[in-house]
Amino acid sequence: MELAKLRYFYQVAKMGNVTKAADEIHIAQPALTKAVKQLEEELGAPLFYKKGRNIYLTEFGVYLQRRLEELLPQVDGLAGEIEHLKGERRRTVKLNVLTASTAVTEAVVEYKKKHRGAVFQLIQNEAETDCDVSVRLGGADFGAFAKPLTEMVLEEEIYLAVPKNSPYAERESIALGEVKDEWFVHLAGSRPFRAVCDGFCAAAGFSPKTSFESDSPTAVKNIIGANAGVGFWPEYTWGRVSADVKLLHIQAPVCKRSIVVSLHESPFPSAVAEDFFAYLTQKLQNKKKRHGKNV
Repeated sequence: MELAKLRYFYQVAKMGNVTKAADEIHIAQPALTKAVKQLEEELGAPLFYKKGRNIYLTEFGVYLQRRLEELLPQVDGLAGEIEHLKGERRRTVKLNVLTASTAVTEAVVEYKKKHRGAVFQLIQNEAETDCDVSVRLGGADFGAFAKPLTEMVLEEEIYLAVPKNSPYAERESIALGEVKDEWFVHLAGSRPFRAVCDGFCAAAGFSPKTSFESDSPTAVKNIIGANAGVGFWPEYTWGRVSADVKLLHIQAPVCKRSIVVSLHESPFPSAVAEDFFAYLTQKLQNKKKRHGKNV
């Protein structure tokens, strides 16, 4: 059923005269009459009947006119609604954060302060492939993510964090196997960083004993500082070290991870997404340089 035919019918029904309706919408009268007849054939029901020289709506015509009075304004408003959505999309960043969430969240907050109109849709889902920017571990399955337009890879060292009153705090480095009998403070097992750290312990020949675990990096950092155990600390994504914690370089095994920040292709690219990608990558690079001087 063509929208044009429905509009033609509605105009005839509204004016009650084919000739006047044809003049109003600038179409030849025979063409208008043919379009209405075709619509009646499609519906399998008469929409008009003649009485003398005048035409009147049948019960089917009355119903269709009433429904079109509701629907046509909605259809006519669709173009404006799509234009509004396009404007929102230009200001929106679909951000899938699979690692380094603390550092990325800080970047989002700072970016929003400088760009009030920016909108962020934050995702933490490996199965979600519709995103503008993703932050994930290097080596993780890229899956069905949209092809990256560009990406940046950062190598981050993982330190061993010990309480300041720990006997290890006098040292600058340590082999991970030396703390196999210590209690560990961890991020929860559902977090990607936990799997990375468990892998380091396995490489050192032990399974860590857990004294505390949490979904919150802040809670993990505070509990280490409270002398409840030792733990792993990402070089720069967790920020500065508190006065209660000392970071030790791990001599063996090599404890590092790669973080990949990608800007993905999109059927309707967002200029804000491109700008935020540049902002985020620059911030992470600067943060790494600053932290490297303080460790």
